[in-house]
Amino acid sequence: MPAPVPPPTQHQLALMIWVAVFPTLTVLNLVLGDTLADLPGVLRTFVLATLAVPIVIYGLMPRLHRVRARLLLRRVA
Repeated sequence: MPAPVPPPTQHQLALMIWVAVFPTLTVLNLVLGDTLADLPGVLRTFVLATLAVPIVIYGLMPRLHRVRARLLLRRVA
């Protein structure tokens, strides 16, 4: 049985978050940009954050953690 994978370092976690957040916000802006264009900046940011956070936390971050674990286990083996 392989050793458990340690939690990501602060730098690894920052990179993982960036890899998840940047494309998510880019896609949301491309898809909803025209729809949200007339909203004030703070409200537009609120809508984008409300959509992006669950996508990142529940959708992308678990996958990135699994990919990281596979990469680390492959390097050990």
